[in-house]
Amino acid sequence: MMEKPDTRSTNLTWHAGHVSRADRERVSGQRGVTIWLTGLSGSGKSTIAVGVEQELIQRGYLAYVLDGDNIRHGLNRNLGFSPADRAENIRRIGEVAKLFADAGVIVLTSFISPYRADRDAVRALLPMGDFVEAYISATVETCESRDVKGLYAKARAGQIPEFTGISAPYEAPEAPELVLDTNRQSVVESVSQVVVYLERKGYLQAPAGQATARG
Repeated sequence: MMEKPDTRSTNLTWHAGHVSRADRERVSGQRGVTIWLTGLSGSGKSTIAVGVEQELIQRGYLAYVLDGDNIRHGLNRNLGFSPADRAENIRRIGEVAKLFADAGVIVLTSFISPYRADRDAVRALLPMGDFVEAYISATVETCESRDVKGLYAKARAGQIPEFTGISAPYEAPEAPELVLDTNRQSVVESVSQVVVYLERKGYLQAPAGQATARG
């Protein structure tokens, strides 16, 4: 077989702007960070992400959710669910999350992201402290009980191939910064756990030595 030529451009130069990340964080009065929510379908990732976003916005902070289904409607609509496509899906989101964090935004990503290697690759891509892995822990039984779309039933019937937790593996994080046990705790409790973490780690204020716009 003939190999396809590599059409990626090599004539690229990074163009630096005149505004630094420190400048942006000084204006916003917060630190950019990616909260990477990972877990089975139905574990509560999206619900928690939008809850944290709402809480932060109400408090006057800039936050944004990157949701798995939403991203596949646009940026990643050409990707399927094979291991290779899943890896590319996460790689692209990692690059987008990196830009959000550099802009000083608190970005919450809601993706199953089943493979440790893919999540670790995103962690390696972002500067130290910009990646917070939040494992949304829930059993398959709990997730199935919440499955209003009937996806698990279809997967068990063989109608959905490569379905994580049924016909495709999920590799739980080994040392996440956060574990949200949605088998036991409510959405309100999970949202509070994330916000408290951000407060304690100093993400809801500009880095030391920088004046804040919040006063």
